Amino acid sequence: MRKSLKDAVVVITGASSGVGQAAAEEFARRGSKLVLAARDAAALQLVAKSCRNLGAEVLVVPTDVTDADAVKQLARRALSFGKIDVWFSNVGVGAVGRFQETPIEAHEQVIRTNLIGHFNDAYAAIPIFLKQGRGTFINMISLGGFASTPYAAAYSASKFGLRGFSEALRAELADEPDIHICDVYPTFMDTPGVAHGANYTGRRLSVPPPVYDARRAARAIVRLAQHPRSSVTVGAVADLARLAHFLAPNTTSRLLARLTSSYLRRAPRAERSNGNLFRAPENPGGIEGGWRSERRVPIAAVAAAAVVGLALAAVIGGVPRISYRRR
Repeated sequence: MRKSLKDAVVVITGASSGVGQAAAEEFARRGSKLVLAARDAAALQLVAKSCRNLGAEVLVVPTDVTDADAVKQLARRALSFGKIDVWFSNVGVGAVGRFQETPIEAHEQVIRTNLIGHFNDAYAAIPIFLKQGRGTFINMISLGGFASTPYAAAYSASKFGLRGFSEALRAELADEPDIHICDVYPTFMDTPGVAHGANYTGRRLSVPPPVYDARRAARAIVRLAQHPRSSVTVGAVADLARLAHFLAPNTTSRLLARLTSSYLRRAPRAERSNGNLFRAPENPGGIEGGWRSERRVPIAAVAAAAVVGLALAAVIGGVPRISYRRR
C-alpha cells in the first residue's frame, strides 16, 4: 500500500538546485510539509517560493551538512512540525582531475561532503525515527556507487563508501519494520552539478548523453517515500553500468578511463577551478543544467552496451573449458 504524502514532513538537504529542487517541488505537489536545507540561503528562498506556489508549507534552514551541529539544529527546526516522516539526504559535490593533480584538500572536501555529510544527516534523523517508531531515510548515491569513476577518485570513494554505509545502516535497523533506508542510483541527470563542480583537468567538462530530466529522479524519490524499498536505479545506463561492473570490474574501469582520457584530450581548454567545493555557487542554476539535446547521439548508452559486451567476453574467456571426451 502506498503511503499518503499529504502533510508528511519531508527534510531535503541539497535543496537549492538540481534533483533537490525537483524533489521539493514533487513533494509540494503531493501536499507535504517541506524543510529545505543547503548552504545558499537566497537560493533556498527561491525554491521555497516555488513550493509555496504549489500549496506547500515550507521551512527554510540554511545548513552546511559537513557541520554535524548544524545538521542537528536542522533536525530540531524540522521537529517544529511535530515529526519527520522522510529525510532525503541529497548533498553531493565532485572534483574532476587526475588523482595526483587534484589538491588533497579537494579530495578531503568531497569525502567530507558526500560521505560524512550523509553520516551527519543520518545521525540526526535516525534517533528521531527510532523515537517515532517510523521514518524513511533516502540516500542519493549515483551509478558511481557501483562503478568506479576514473578522474574523480574521491567522488568514487565517497559513493562506494556511501553504498556500504547504507547497507550497514539497513542491516542494523532490520528489526525496525517501519524505518526504511533507501538508496537512489541515478545515471547522468540534467542538473547544474557538473558546471558547479571542481575542475582540475584544464579542459571544459561535459556530460555524455543520454542525460535524463532531473524530475525523473525526483519522481523516483517520491515513489520511494510512498513505497519504500532498499534501492532504485534511474536510467537504463545505470543498470547497464551496474551489470558491466559486476561481470568485469577491471575491464569496465579501464574502458571508462580510456573514454574519459580521450574526451579530455579533445575538449576545449578551461580554467582550473574549485567550483562549489568550499562555498555555495554564485549562481545556483535551478533544476536544469542545459545538457539535454534530442539531437545528440546516445553515445553513453552505446558505450555502456559495449562495456557489457566486453565484460561478458572477458567472463566467458576466463571460464576454463571442460572436456567430456573419453580418454
